[in-house]
Amino acid sequence: MQTMKVNQTIVREFILVGFSVYPHMQMFLFVVFLGLYLLTLTGNLAIMGLTWVDRSLHIPMYLFLGALSFSETCYTLTIIPKMLADLLTENRGISVAGCGLQMCFFLGLGGTNCIVLTLMGYDRFLAICNPLRYSLLMTNVGCGRLVASAWAGGFLISLIETALIFRGSFCSPNFVKHFFCHMRAVVRLSCLDSDLTGSVVTVISVSGLMGTFLLIIITYVFILSTVFRIPSAEGKQKAFSTCASHLIVVLVHFGFAAIVYLKPETSGGDDTLMAVPYTVITPFLSPLIFSLRNKDMKNALRKVLGKRRFLKK
Repeated sequence: MQTMKVNQTIVREFILVGFSVYPHMQMFLFVVFLGLYLLTLTGNLAIMGLTWVDRSLHIPMYLFLGALSFSETCYTLTIIPKMLADLLTENRGISVAGCGLQMCFFLGLGGTNCIVLTLMGYDRFLAICNPLRYSLLMTNVGCGRLVASAWAGGFLISLIETALIFRGSFCSPNFVKHFFCHMRAVVRLSCLDSDLTGSVVTVISVSGLMGTFLLIIITYVFILSTVFRIPSAEGKQKAFSTCASHLIVVLVHFGFAAIVYLKPETSGGDDTLMAVPYTVITPFLSPLIFSLRNKDMKNALRKVLGKRRFLKK
């Protein structure tokens, strides 16, 4: 089988099959995905704008939230515009180099999101479990360094995975059975030992995903043990209310990602449809949850809207 694969034509371009297997639904999917994408952009840009404009939000919790919104905006930009264009055209080609870049940024930004969510959990852990030293440990400069480390860590893993997948040539047929350059779909086309490469990059991705998730779970074990020791019910509610939005986003983010990355290769199912939740729905829900469940964000939005009305008068 490997000999047959090597003897095939070396490809220079991939065809993203995507949603072409559902020809009668493409216009409907385009409208739905475009609507969700515009709402996602609006939500993330609003969060970034509010955290920049309102000085009361210049604290670590909201600096991390702004960083998450920025990385998620970049994350969706790497995939969704190309997917939307492919839904309207029959030319779904992407060069091998372009595919490598898309994969590198997708994996890097996905890893960055996981690390930033972990840092947000660490921030809440310090605020609740060690409040007396919080202001010393969590300075704005320190938060900036942590966010920079998150980007460095995410893209370090991404570069390793992308280099492993693209270290050799790819053989025809050049059809990627996905709407973007997903690592599992691309590695199947490698002329080299695709099973070994696929196993290695899957182990790296799953290790990163599960590692960050376990760190968040550990921080919440300490947070809950501290919250339950607070004598008043009002104190407990106030302490946990600062974590509720983050915890919901973590469960949604890691839950949808686990469906794809923890799914055995031989289990079947449509990978294209299974990828929609964590590439389209999760980025849409994240700013929505943080905005609707956060009083400070809503108050900041009211201030901005109030100033605009005052200026118009």
